[in-house]
Amino acid sequence: MTTVEEQQRIQTKFQEKMNQDELLNCMRCGFCLPTCPTYIESGYQESHSPRGRIALMKAVVDGLIEPDEDFERSLDLCLGCRACEPVCPSGVNYGHLLEEARDIVNQTKQFSMPVRVVRKAVFKELFPHQNRMRGLTGLLGFYQRSGLQKLARGTGIMKLFPDSLATMEKVLPNMPTMKEMKNRPEHLEAIGVKKQKVGFFSGCLMDTMFLETNNATMKLLQLAGCEIVIPKEQACCGALHGHSGEKDGAKELARRNIKAFEDTGVDFIITNAGGCGAFLIDYDHLLKDDPEWKDRAQAFADKIKDISQILVEVGFHEKVKLELPNQILTYQDSCHLRNVMKTASAPRTLLQAIKGTQYQEMQNADRCCGSAGIYNILESEMSMQLLDSKMVNAKATQATTIVTANPGCLLQMKLGIEREGLSSKMKGVHIVDILLEAVKE
Repeated sequence: MTTVEEQQRIQTKFQEKMNQDELLNCMRCGFCLPTCPTYIESGYQESHSPRGRIALMKAVVDGLIEPDEDFERSLDLCLGCRACEPVCPSGVNYGHLLEEARDIVNQTKQFSMPVRVVRKAVFKELFPHQNRMRGLTGLLGFYQRSGLQKLARGTGIMKLFPDSLATMEKVLPNMPTMKEMKNRPEHLEAIGVKKQKVGFFSGCLMDTMFLETNNATMKLLQLAGCEIVIPKEQACCGALHGHSGEKDGAKELARRNIKAFEDTGVDFIITNAGGCGAFLIDYDHLLKDDPEWKDRAQAFADKIKDISQILVEVGFHEKVKLELPNQILTYQDSCHLRNVMKTASAPRTLLQAIKGTQYQEMQNADRCCGSAGIYNILESEMSMQLLDSKMVNAKATQATTIVTANPGCLLQMKLGIEREGLSSKMKGVHIVDILLEAVKE
């Protein structure tokens, strides 16, 4: 519970730090309402809409309301999918307002000891250190390969966990070995005629839990004629920090990544995770008040491009034979890839180029699946509500494969397939994995 003193400090910080011009940009027109998943799933509660949340932020700034538990609840329930931004006629940068508001609240209030311990472990001790991410992944790999996973399932231990977490355990990818995670390339030559020199943002989870997807990404880039530089000094993108009210930690990670890629001489910096890409492309905003890093952040952000976009731009799908037999594909947008990086047609272009398959567009494919980083853990009820709606539309396509472009979305789709009992008829895959599978060299 937030104390009166904490509420007063939060209100003061809101008045000092919130962009009041941006708050005033919202005309309350309501164009955002039909795009907001939490507004729809909450039964059209105004406080759970972008317009409503902006009004609450403005009311705190003006001293009309206190930043109490109801106010915090409104912020917490937001997915941060930013679907409201493309439809806003005033161009309100809602995502920036949300991150600033969350940062103020989380840096001002006093958390309980258990929460402080968990936040420190996650934001300071784990994600900024790739060697520790490898260690955690190695432990998960031992759990999978040693027989402990089979024992845990057989004895019913997993039933002690919430249903969503127990099901999530079933859909985790097979973890790589420590040797595989440590033996990572730093430079790869193009296959055939060189067209571009690109940097590859390998990420934290993507280069551990989803290592094979990273390997597939680099192979596709090589086949597309790209020389690849993979700086060893790069770090986590900072999205988890930025979305969870740990902006200082996000800024530090941003500086590390900018420095890592700065002297590589690459034309573009490629990412294969929509959530990471959207945060990377926002580094210019994140460091806008830092005179030493502002221009460097802008130069970095200008080079960010999703793997699907670069493949389409170099004509990969026209020059490389892609074929898979007897599959019906549908695509679930990564919210951040679509709404922030403005990449929606490129993935569909690539999938529709695979011969032997049928592509079926999913209704509301652009609506958030409910993953949203760790949202499906922190806000499990709303997340599963969104996932259930998503699976209704997925099943209607009669697809055999749901394709997406973000690790969180992929796990969420696999979770939905498992919950619906469709694992024998349907699978979830990352777009680069299915593209590499379809390549006929």
